[in-house]
Amino acid sequence: MTELREIIDKLESGNLPLEDSIKLFQKGTKLIGYSHKKLNEIEKKVEILVRDSEGDLKLEDFEPEE
Repeated sequence: MTELREIIDKLESGNLPLEDSIKLFQKGTKLIGYSHKKLNEIEKKVEILVRDSEGDLKLEDFEPEE
């Protein structure tokens, strides 16, 4: 995330040659894709502990709110 923030800051500065801007944009796009992939993998692994109607603890898959 730090590296992505640095790329965004550099691109927003407007002080880069076009070729450098394109390279940074491509790198940022790859970082976003990687981060998205890892987040999806983690969401699939996360489980929460809940109590059922009888008061017993059980594991359920995590389902993020949309």
